[in-house]
Amino acid sequence: MTVAPSPTLPKRPRGRPRKTEGERDDGNRRQELLAAAAHLFRETGFSATSTRDIAAAVGMHSGSPFYHFKSKEALLFAVMEEGMHSAIARQALALQVADSSDPAPSLEVLTALDAQQRIRHLIRAHFETLLGPGNDFVPVMLYEHRSLSPRQRSVLAKLQLDYEAPWGPVLEALHASGHLNAPVKLARLLILGALNWSVQWFDPQKAASLDDLTDAAIALFLKES
Repeated sequence: MTVAPSPTLPKRPRGRPRKTEGERDDGNRRQELLAAAAHLFRETGFSATSTRDIAAAVGMHSGSPFYHFKSKEALLFAVMEEGMHSAIARQALALQVADSSDPAPSLEVLTALDAQQRIRHLIRAHFETLLGPGNDFVPVMLYEHRSLSPRQRSVLAKLQLDYEAPWGPVLEALHASGHLNAPVKLARLLILGALNWSVQWFDPQKAASLDDLTDAAIALFLKES
C-alpha cells in the first residue's frame, strides 16, 4: 500500500499576530474619541460635556463610546494620560534636537550655553504642547484634574514628575551661571505656572506666534549674557 505524503502545514509566523482590519479600526476610533473628548472637555468643560456629545462629534451612536471606555471619567483620565505621554515624547525630541549627544545631561557637564539652548527648546516644546494645533489634552488636565480619582491623580503626578525632571539640571546651570536669579525650585514652579496660564489668553488668530511667545518668556525669566 502506498502511503500518501502528509500535507505540509504552513509555518506559523513569529511574533504577535497581525491586527485584523476591525481591530485596527477600533484603535483608530479610540483615538478619534480621545481627540474629540479632549476638544470638548477643553471648550465646554468636563461636567457640561456628555458622552452623547462626544459620540456625535465622531459620528457614533450615543452608547458606542462605552465600548472603548467604561465611563466618562475613564475617558477623561485617558485624555490626560495620552496628553502627558505625548508631552514627554515631544519634550524628549526637543532636547535631542538641542543636543543629540546627551539628551539628559547632569549639572556637572551642562554649560551655560547648553542651558540657554535647552531652556529655549523646553519652553518652545511646552508652548507646542499647550497651544499647538489639536493639542487639547494637557490643557484639560490643568483644569479638570479634580474630577479624577485619587489613584488616577497619582498616576498623572508620576508622569508630571517625569515631564518636569529635565528642567531641573537646566535651571540649576542657569542659576549657577547667573542667568537665573530666583531659587531653582520656585523658578520652575513660577515659569511653568506662567506658561500654563497662556491657555487662558493666547489667541492663534493674533499676531504672536509660538516662537514669539518663547522669545518673550526667555526675556522675562532670564538675564541677558
